Amino acid sequence: MPKLRFALFGNIYQAKKSVSIQKLICLLQEREAEISVDSRFFHYLTDSLRLSVSPASLIENDDFRADYVISMGGDGTFLEAASRVRDKGIPILGINMGHLGFLADVPADEIPQAIEHIYEGKLAVEPRSVLQLAYDQGEHSVYPFALNEVAVLKQDNSSMISIRVDINGEYLATYQADGLIINTPTGSTGYALSVGGPIMSPEGGMLGLTAVAPHSLNVRPITLPDSVEVGLSVLSRNHHFLVSVDGRSETCPEGTRLTLRRAPYDILVAKRPGTSFFRTLRGKLMLGSDLRFDNAPERPL
Repeated sequence: MPKLRFALFGNIYQAKKSVSIQKLICLLQEREAEISVDSRFFHYLTDSLRLSVSPASLIENDDFRADYVISMGGDGTFLEAASRVRDKGIPILGINMGHLGFLADVPADEIPQAIEHIYEGKLAVEPRSVLQLAYDQGEHSVYPFALNEVAVLKQDNSSMISIRVDINGEYLATYQADGLIINTPTGSTGYALSVGGPIMSPEGGMLGLTAVAPHSLNVRPITLPDSVEVGLSVLSRNHHFLVSVDGRSETCPEGTRLTLRRAPYDILVAKRPGTSFFRTLRGKLMLGSDLRFDNAPERPL
């Protein structure tokens, strides 16, 4: 049996899931795995949940090595883990401790099977594209890579903002809206979907542009090849706007120009055998569900 190294990240607000966390750690210890734990998660496990955990090391920032990363939580926890993995090329397995879970899609009661699949080499690894954000001026605190989306939004309850969009230097449109979301295929089932954006298959090689509450009836979502460069310029009445990168937000001054392009690396998402994007859509979003046909036997058209 190979000795594997695991990096463990987790949600620190789900005390009722402590049994699942302990089960995972015990299973890995039984296989003599080398376990590193995110320091914040470690202190939550030991101080709040009173669990006995003896990791080989604690993870600070993005300084760690592993064969697999395990994210215990929802999709938000998975995105946080991805921001720490960065360009290391380590597969991330998401164990769903929350509700919907597109990225974190392993149910907690299937943890033993998931660990078995890892050691048997049965997990599929899907490369997912990442967006890179660049600013034309100033120092910025937000990590500028997004697995899901980059959103440009109005600040607080201020009036709508004006967002000029250029594609490869060519003017596309100026959006009068509460914001604009630029998403990867992975992010198409997240924030973008909630405001009417299209669902995109993960391997689609596309970007989505979807306005948030546009002040025009002729504004529609747009999909673009992810080889393009998207330029954004924002005007706002209060002279500031928000930039959200996978939920990590900061305020930018009016006049800051943003440039988005595909990042030079992918995030590797580990998937159980027998799962697929389309099965997930049917199971979690009830895509195409119709009571007239759901329980009927399949028939040829």
